[in-house]
Amino acid sequence: MVIHLPGTTDEALDSEKLTPKQIVFELDKYIVGQHAAKRAVAIALRNRWRRQQLPPDLREEIAPKNIIMIGPTGVGKTEIARRLARLTRSPFLKIEASKFTEVGYVGRDVESIIRDLTEIGVKLVKDEKARLNRDAAIRNARERILDILLPDSRRPAARPAFVGGPAPVEEPGDTREKLGRWLDEGKLEEREIEIDVKEQSYPSFEIFSAQGVEEMGVNVKDMLPGLFGGKSKRKKMRVGDAREIIVQEEAEKLVDQQNVAREAIERVEQSGMVFLDEIDKIAGRQQASHGPDVSREGVQRDLLPIVEGTTVNTKYGMVKTDHILFIAAGAFHVAKPSDLIPEMQGRFPIRVELESLTEDDFVRILTEPKNALTMQYSALLSTEGVELKFSDDAIREVARYAAVVNERTENIGARRLHTILERVLDGLSFEASDMRGQEMTIDAAYVQRVLADIIKDEDLSRYVL
Repeated sequence: MVIHLPGTTDEALDSEKLTPKQIVFELDKYIVGQHAAKRAVAIALRNRWRRQQLPPDLREEIAPKNIIMIGPTGVGKTEIARRLARLTRSPFLKIEASKFTEVGYVGRDVESIIRDLTEIGVKLVKDEKARLNRDAAIRNARERILDILLPDSRRPAARPAFVGGPAPVEEPGDTREKLGRWLDEGKLEEREIEIDVKEQSYPSFEIFSAQGVEEMGVNVKDMLPGLFGGKSKRKKMRVGDAREIIVQEEAEKLVDQQNVAREAIERVEQSGMVFLDEIDKIAGRQQASHGPDVSREGVQRDLLPIVEGTTVNTKYGMVKTDHILFIAAGAFHVAKPSDLIPEMQGRFPIRVELESLTEDDFVRILTEPKNALTMQYSALLSTEGVELKFSDDAIREVARYAAVVNERTENIGARRLHTILERVLDGLSFEASDMRGQEMTIDAAYVQRVLADIIKDEDLSRYVL
């Protein structure tokens, strides 16, 4: 089951302390069940740390053990990989394999996976550097705002030159200090100032080449800097709004971009993760010889060098893919892992099957996580002054209906809980703005009254639920 925690950021744990048991323990906080998959990824992650402890000559010989997760949608395949990356602050990219086409067809080329992963790695390193330098950036931003508010208090070298004009009169030092105190106390937040803001403009055309759209875009930006965001525009805004912009600019000045690129490439090469979803959609079928299936095997052949190890040219430098961990996933309803070309099968030695979710799993999903769906709906309605509660029998009834609909129609896993709860709370959500101050308890009888007729009519349930 996927359990999202929007707005939260997991603290990266010490790699040495991330034993397989500890990794499984961390994953258990967000994902219900799927112990076999958790064990497989925990071992793969620990093996990366073990490899780093070896002598350099032996370290380069050990390749990552890539994984194929097999299971229906909505059981936690993507979230397991995403949470794994968050534990170690690793560059992580989720991409659908069906987006790519064989060379010679219109579509994305597989090398864009590594270029995108490198961009993510660069942003990850930049954000870390910005957090480290934030205190200094805030101090520098404060001085810049004071320079704007009281220009004559700046250092002589920082003042504008007026040819033939009189020498500026020095302001008393206590004036700047007084403004600084007011600024720190928030008394100047509504004061308007003028600052130079870089224009965010983007190209209105794309150029296709052997290197892909991304690389050509970089070259055009270098040749025409004014056309692609090189110019700045003077804007008037509140001090409160301008502060964050200035802080970001000052943080960028404190970061060595070359070191950022170098560190990002190293992190991508040594700890990058790629989650290849819908891998079963490119599994070739023996009878397919024309139509949309013609390039399935070609995409696998193009992916093979990336997975087994090659060097990809990015705008930050050359990136080796030898030690990037690839986790592939698919439902494999029609195709099966043996339908992949033999070379691709050999590059994914670990196969793990995820279990379909049961009624008991749905009950746990609705009650155990800190951000369970029931809690989310209660929080949403609390903004209208309505106190919403779910009884235990109501939660059990919702879980039962979700299991029944999954069995009768398509099995979409825990995502079925969203559709069921939306239907149950549809009337209440509509009327909530007129129910301020009331308390509402959802019980089993309420759930049955709303869903019973829909569940009985199998054709209707296919469309509604």
